Amino acid sequence: MKRFAVIAPADLSAAARMLAEPNRSALAGGVDLLDLLKQELAAPDELVNLKALGGLDRIESESGGALRIGPLVTLHQLAASPAVRARHPALADAAAEAATPQLRNLATVGGNLAQRPRCWYFRNPAIVCLKKGGSKCYAVAGLNRYHAILGGGPSFIVNPSNLAPALVAYDATLTLHGPDGARKLAIAEFFTLPKADPRRENALIPGEIIAAIDVPAPPAGARSAYIEAREKQSFDWPLASAVAILAMNRAGEIEYARIVMGAVAPIPWRAPSAEKILHGARLDRAVADRAAQAALEGAAPLAHNAYKIPIARAMVRRAILRAGGIADETA
Repeated sequence: MKRFAVIAPADLSAAARMLAEPNRSALAGGVDLLDLLKQELAAPDELVNLKALGGLDRIESESGGALRIGPLVTLHQLAASPAVRARHPALADAAAEAATPQLRNLATVGGNLAQRPRCWYFRNPAIVCLKKGGSKCYAVAGLNRYHAILGGGPSFIVNPSNLAPALVAYDATLTLHGPDGARKLAIAEFFTLPKADPRRENALIPGEIIAAIDVPAPPAGARSAYIEAREKQSFDWPLASAVAILAMNRAGEIEYARIVMGAVAPIPWRAPSAEKILHGARLDRAVADRAAQAALEGAAPLAHNAYKIPIARAMVRRAILRAGGIADETA
């Protein structure tokens, strides 16, 4: 690991100016950064210590049930927050499922959203893959058990964030602070597909920092659920995850539906075809089955990851039923 210095900015604007300079990286929780340093994927001369900044580690309740989440809020804080659990339970559950208790005490919301892919070819310092400026994605003809089944190509990484599918489902907005000031961006527009630029995963420009995450209140009466499948029920990355948000009208018909999947695509993958089936329907297991089938339409697995399709389908089905208050007899 290369030697580096740690510098402390006076404020957010100073931090952005510092990070716009070459050979500098942001230090928040440091969970992914430490891996990147050890894997020789980052070699900064200086780390800009965002933990020196005040006010970025708070969860604030806003009018009408909205939330403002600071980027330095830890996953533990998010999972344990009464305000988050009361109005945005799928987000709290997503935070609670991430990593281990020790890591959740360190890992930050901003870091979880901006972390780099976990693809073993990308993480191997000896391999110059497409994401690192090489000529090909080695997963296409190689070991691709954990890679994308939707939206992949020319790189087939999956987005590793537990929180991202829930925040996309809740229509969160990010405030990004850069050297030229602040801008707001819908979180669904924050993540970028490899076909736009295989070397990027998000819309951050040099020097930009996630300064705040604004989560609007869900529709009146809405219920939400987050569920994921892992190979091990200890610390492990999800094979697939799903978030469902449903709101019923007085007649018992679904008037609002949002379905987003994680760990199946290079970005959090929204399923409008599933939402269309749910909208206007009375929820039962048959409707949930049809919506789950629709959510995986267009899946294009590689040689070793077709098994993810039925798993993702089951996660969507269970999330829909749980959000609708119906027990899943197959769970």
